[in-house]
Amino acid sequence: MRRPGLHRQHWKQGGGSKGIYAKLTVVVVVLLICTFSVFFSATISGNRGSLEPSEINVEELWESAKSGGWRPSSAPRSDWPPPPKETNGYLRVRCNGGLNQQRSAICNAVLAARIMNATLVLPELDANSFWHDDSGFQGIYDVEHFIQTLKYDVRIVESIPEIHKNGKTKKIKAHQIRPPRDAPISWYTTVALKKMKEHGAIYLTPFSHRLAEEIDNAEYQRLRCRVNYHALRFKPNIMRLSESIVDKLRAQGHFMSIHLRFEMDMLAFAGCFDIFSPEEQSILKKYRKENFAEKRLVYNERRAIGKCPLTPEEVGLVLRAMGFDNSTRIYLAAGELFGGERFMKPFRDLFPRLENHSSVDSSEELVANTRGLLGSAVDYMVCLLSDIFMPTYDGPSNFANNLLGHRLYYGFRTTIRPDRKGLAPIFIDRENGQTAGFEQAVRRVMLKTKFGGPHKRVPPESFYTNSWPECFCQMSPSNPADKCPPENVLEILESQLENEVNRDLEALMETNSTRRTEI
Repeated sequence: MRRPGLHRQHWKQGGGSKGIYAKLTVVVVVLLICTFSVFFSATISGNRGSLEPSEINVEELWESAKSGGWRPSSAPRSDWPPPPKETNGYLRVRCNGGLNQQRSAICNAVLAARIMNATLVLPELDANSFWHDDSGFQGIYDVEHFIQTLKYDVRIVESIPEIHKNGKTKKIKAHQIRPPRDAPISWYTTVALKKMKEHGAIYLTPFSHRLAEEIDNAEYQRLRCRVNYHALRFKPNIMRLSESIVDKLRAQGHFMSIHLRFEMDMLAFAGCFDIFSPEEQSILKKYRKENFAEKRLVYNERRAIGKCPLTPEEVGLVLRAMGFDNSTRIYLAAGELFGGERFMKPFRDLFPRLENHSSVDSSEELVANTRGLLGSAVDYMVCLLSDIFMPTYDGPSNFANNLLGHRLYYGFRTTIRPDRKGLAPIFIDRENGQTAGFEQAVRRVMLKTKFGGPHKRVPPESFYTNSWPECFCQMSPSNPADKCPPENVLEILESQLENEVNRDLEALMETNSTRRTEI
């Protein structure tokens, strides 16, 4: 069943790939221009029209949010020369953390290579430390597509080549550096570049959050979007699994995905212990002591300011107050729920039509990797393609934050983002027996949130959560900087790349001619 309100253009790819590639690719060209055939007329606002505080139109939420005439576009809008043949050296990076933290790091690595005029070595994924999964970049992403998509931006190789000189083979050893967290561009153009020129290659590790997000250069930010939303495509087997799950879910109508972040690591990080048994609290406290810095955390204080993840029951109560009934089909993207069925049962009673990737698709490939990178990648794709996405704890969650940004770029797809701080006193009153007006109070809070439309990025909101306005454009803008690039931008970039290659060939021919003359 097609999602209403959004028509997608299909894009033929090499090798006859179909299915989910066509669904995901909303670009007319390979990597750059995203053009939608339907524009929505609305002002830039998180809410949908002038609804009264007690009204939420559920049917409207199943459609995409209003775009205000904006559409995604990560194409360059100013002079963007291709990478020269001769670079300053090789850049290796080790991306630590989970799949989505690594995804952001890969975007930063490409940008760092562009900044330093470096040849990027295919990023390493430190999968073992987090997922106990050694799939690596080649096991998760389509390498050929990644390299081809970014050919106008950076040179990429799968490994540092050996040097053959005077009949000898020599390996370049990359000089290891630990980059500062959120390093400015100036660090890369001075400290890192100096070491690269000295050694021929540098190895930046760890490489999570090692380049500042807020950069006063819109073209650099658009490069990040090209990497994130165009170049990083999962391998065909992952796409097929995701497509199969989405098709089965959508066969019965709309479906919603929820990132239920009620897991041990996040609960320990948040310091939300008191609702658990003494034995469970001991487990959480031990995990926190081993993995996070010591900090005084008082549960009642944390919860009152919205620092605790919503419980499964609270998630269900929010959805019910908004008007979703028990026929709503929900896909759960989550790890192992802490506390087990005791916490899940109240949610299941409210919304019995719950699914996850294992219940929808029991293929051996997915069952064997349900907790690894493959399982996380499938969850990501299903959540991206769902009609509505709801993160229950989007603060430090890279999975939720990246999806919010991707869904915004992928056509302002509806998101429901609970305001935990605004909801906290309402839930506390309910637990104390004050139930009158509960659902109306929840709706008033939720109507103040944003449902996926374009909105100004305000710290601490991440660029990867909201790339507006840098990676969006308008056909008839009031600000010239927001004007969409020309439709033939790919031809322009291709022409520039060909000219660069021709110049290299001419220089090579001239060098050979000079040598023959000397002989």
